Amino acid sequence: MMKKLITIPFVLLLGLVSFSQQDPMLTQYMFNGLYLNPAYAGSHKYWTSTASFRTQWVGADFNGAPRTAIAAVDGPVPGKNIGLGLILSHDEIGVTTTNAFTVNYSYQLQLNQKTKLAFGLNAGAHQMSADLTDVLIWDTEDDVYASRLNKIIPRMGAGAYLFTDKYYVGISIPTLLAYDNGNDFSLDLSQASFLRRHYLITGGVILKVSETLKFKPSTLVKYTRGAPVSFDLNFSAVYLDKFWVGTSFRAGDAMAVLLEYQSNSLWRIGYSYDITTSSLRNFQNGSHEILIGIDFGKDLIKVKTPRYF
Repeated sequence: MMKKLITIPFVLLLGLVSFSQQDPMLTQYMFNGLYLNPAYAGSHKYWTSTASFRTQWVGADFNGAPRTAIAAVDGPVPGKNIGLGLILSHDEIGVTTTNAFTVNYSYQLQLNQKTKLAFGLNAGAHQMSADLTDVLIWDTEDDVYASRLNKIIPRMGAGAYLFTDKYYVGISIPTLLAYDNGNDFSLDLSQASFLRRHYLITGGVILKVSETLKFKPSTLVKYTRGAPVSFDLNFSAVYLDKFWVGTSFRAGDAMAVLLEYQSNSLWRIGYSYDITTSSLRNFQNGSHEILIGIDFGKDLIKVKTPRYF
């Protein structure tokens, strides 16, 4: 095989490797439960929406740093133990772009007066593209690098979500089945599809310190076959049920500062700043993420406790 000398920023190479690979990453995932678990749909008595905008590796010495936008909406079906939700996402990294949508469905079981257990399914598709014409190479006669790759992959996922007003525990596989390369829906995603099966476990609890102050620790554990287990640890202080100040630690990657403000029964706004702890810290200045949430009809419902998750 002829050797080629390729001059390409390593983040572009990362983009090629990640073509159709992992779902976009969010630091404020604890405020967007539907993105992690379809069983979260309808877990509140009102419809709610969240939009997240993330710019990663700001001020990087290379091109192609990740940029992500995710919008989610979910709510209950009146008179039913059913929740519905929709997620739209757009993700860019290097020369690759991913657009995706998923429709989410959940069914809730009332275990006792305070505890519910929900089971959820999602279905949707990923549209993935890579513009290899942006890759600078010395061997200009290679047709591969004069092409634009494009792929649409249908997928399905599942999850379970146990919750009360005080705590939650969830487990999910956002991509359980996928259809790719002319194959049937496959249980062996390592062979049939670029998409990989990610196993997610989430959990959190509200600890009341006083009438005005509460603490909320939470965690996210992620596993993909062939990769080490990764986890996020988060700790937030909630003041007057309106002001959130927290910190997050992502093993082997970053630490973050989180802020959220619940302005009224309708609007929520959040911000986080990631400080990279990996070797990438020498080439960029961290990541910014903004979250905007709208809770529809919350003011019309007699809710004894505010929204914590």
